[in-house]
Amino acid sequence: MINYPNGKKRKYNALKISQANRGMTLEKDLNRSNKYFLEKNIANIHKKPTPIQIVSVDYPKRSAAKITEAYFKVASTTDYNGVYKGRAIDFEAKECSQKSFPLKSIHQHQIQHLKSVIHHGAIAFMIIRFTSLDETFFVNAKDIINIYENKEKTRKSIPYSWFKKNCHLIPFNLLVPVNYIKVLDELYF
Repeated sequence: MINYPNGKKRKYNALKISQANRGMTLEKDLNRSNKYFLEKNIANIHKKPTPIQIVSVDYPKRSAAKITEAYFKVASTTDYNGVYKGRAIDFEAKECSQKSFPLKSIHQHQIQHLKSVIHHGAIAFMIIRFTSLDETFFVNAKDIINIYENKEKTRKSIPYSWFKKNCHLIPFNLLVPVNYIKVLDELYF
């Protein structure tokens, strides 16, 4: 309950004012973190653009060109890649609103890509945010690959409890909202 100076009282929902609802998505938080890493010369990691084929563009005026039809050229691989301390970094970022992570959020071509970059010596992982719980986890790609490839026919998701037990929680920070570099340092360097 909030007590206002004019004597009015108002109920509030703690979730509404939590960090999960501060108006930033995981992608924006990661882009902000990566910008900080680049500016401080810590790491060079960028969001990969999704390859599209433009079919039609509307030109009402030159400065206001608008793509009106396009399609994906090829299936996208992962969201981010770059380099940190001389090692290739490659990862996928996913948000989830439930208390379990749906395996359908990961696609076969992404699993193949993660396996390939691991084979070639890159550090590969996923960053998964449970928006309803306001928690973001660093998940080793090998763990996700193992679950994905060995999933039972009935298994459709990974429970939140698995993440708590097997993954690294990435605490929120205003300066670096998703500081996965700390986890990389702990695990690999």
